Amino acid sequence: MIKWAGITVLLGITCGVWAQAPTVAGSGGAVVTEGRAPAVLPGRGLAQHDFVYSGESHDRKIFIVRGGKIVWSYDDAAGKGEISDMVMLSNRNILYAHQFGVTEITPDKKVVWNYEPPAGHEIHTAVPIGKDYVLYIMNGDPGAVLRVVNITTGAIEKELPLAVKQPVSVHPQFRHARLTKDGTLMVAHMDLNKVVEYDPNGHELWSFPGPSVWSADPLDNGNVLITDRIGVREVTKRGDTVWSWTPADAPGYKFASLQEARRLANGDTVINNWVNEWTNNADNAPGSVQAIEVNQAKQIVWALREWSPPNALGPATSIQFLDQPGTAAAEDVHFGDIR
Repeated sequence: MIKWAGITVLLGITCGVWAQAPTVAGSGGAVVTEGRAPAVLPGRGLAQHDFVYSGESHDRKIFIVRGGKIVWSYDDAAGKGEISDMVMLSNRNILYAHQFGVTEITPDKKVVWNYEPPAGHEIHTAVPIGKDYVLYIMNGDPGAVLRVVNITTGAIEKELPLAVKQPVSVHPQFRHARLTKDGTLMVAHMDLNKVVEYDPNGHELWSFPGPSVWSADPLDNGNVLITDRIGVREVTKRGDTVWSWTPADAPGYKFASLQEARRLANGDTVINNWVNEWTNNADNAPGSVQAIEVNQAKQIVWALREWSPPNALGPATSIQFLDQPGTAAAEDVHFGDIR
């Protein structure tokens, strides 16, 4: 057995004797890798990309990594909930949804806008629109609400009901929504096991099935990158799968839970591997990779594993890359005529 964060973890039995898993050196400590990832990972670690990082965790922490180092971090120690969605704007403010609220902070960590939903409601996704608007989905009973708010005036500019599974369970309704280049909204209905594209009036334009679908990112080519319990799929509006990846394509790696996938400018796809801090077992202990980058041939060209101080990033949910050429500002989107 080993000690991890003050907890004794029993790793396995070999001929009646507890076997200690091999470890690899981490930043300031050792992390267990037995059965979860190779000891030597492809790529250049933190130096592979510049990115913003956050994850669903007991702690609400956000990190900016540049040049292989954490150059900025934020700890919402006084808040509650988990960070399910996060994005940096062009002015370097960060908008993040943290289950029991949605908040925008400046680079010097001042709160410029905050909203807390009523008791019994949750917010797990938020999208900036221009400088003045935020779109978020509020999980709730008897149903969920899509809302666009003017964060300068406080006015609700648009509010639309969204269908949820019956009987109602609030927490698993929604995790991820993104605006398309056409001003429509792509929504991952996690509890209804499908992705739906809505027009600005709330009318369904397109849908695609996905078990416990967590995210749906519209791509520049018009396709949609979907992450669900199966894996990651790029699908066309006709419903054809033109590229896919599953954990079976990465032998030697253990994946606890996939949450979001991002398509890079070179065609590679970065896939997050979330570790659940609320479930204490070997599959959810530090040592798994937090993200992998795979090329179109499904080869892993980069794997991120940073669990130990001073680079303890924690579980992975959202990664926004800052080194991608031709990337538009996160707020350079519209929802119908709201922009």
